[in-house]
Amino acid sequence: MKFHFNWDALGATTTVACAIHCALLPLFLTSLPLFGINIIHNLFFEAGMILLAFVIGSFSLLHGFQKHHHKFGPLFLFSFGISFLVAKQFWLQHTLFLLLPAVGLIVFAHFMNWRYCRLAKHCHADDCNH
Repeated sequence: MKFHFNWDALGATTTVACAIHCALLPLFLTSLPLFGINIIHNLFFEAGMILLAFVIGSFSLLHGFQKHHHKFGPLFLFSFGISFLVAKQFWLQHTLFLLLPAVGLIVFAHFMNWRYCRLAKHCHADDCNH
């Protein structure tokens, strides 16, 4: 039995976790600074979450593109989503308006990649390396 790790599921989960952090954490955990913990608008934590989403998402989408479906759509959507996440760090007054499309684009990119990989089942192109 061959073990298969679903990178798209991990990428989508990471993106949703980031969205939950960005959207809900400020609402429910505003008392953290009283205990000396500050992860709300912490530059290093935010950059780490974006970097984690980028690394996992890039690996997942490139794997699907190279090994299975050869379609650029998920890569473009993911790139726009990550761009919105990075822009959110610079325009803090527009966080919600940048976060919602970022999460939607990234999750949809993972969904498209997953779907394309499932539909490709067997690739018939000469440039496939699997």
